[in-house]
Amino acid sequence: MLGKRKVKARYEIKAPLTALIDIVFLLLVYFLLTTNFMVDEGIKIKLPQAKASSPQTEQEITVYVDREGRTYIQNKEIALVNLYSHLKKMIGSRKDRLVVIRADRGIVLNKAVKVMDLAKAAGAGRLCLATEKDF
Repeated sequence: MLGKRKVKARYEIKAPLTALIDIVFLLLVYFLLTTNFMVDEGIKIKLPQAKASSPQTEQEITVYVDREGRTYIQNKEIALVNLYSHLKKMIGSRKDRLVVIRADRGIVLNKAVKVMDLAKAAGAGRLCLATEKDF
């Protein structure tokens, strides 16, 4: 008869999970503290609200229109008559450049439409009217 083989006891490897969880929490706290939270500073406007708004992630040209109808690019006020040439210079040869219009919700719609027309005439391939997410 064949002899019975002895079954060797297997060694179980147990990873210390408490140390691993501590490291994960430390990394989480580190990234939360070092993250740059994006804060829009500059011209104070109240954006219109929409339920289907989504964040923009690409490089864009932002034109601000405040409650009085004044237009700004990069926190510098630009007269409406000079906006076309300034946008034309910023867009340059990139016809797919996104131009975002951030107009105050209290302005007359005609002002925002004029700014959009000037941006389109200056060569903007894409236009976007910025909104806030309606909660």
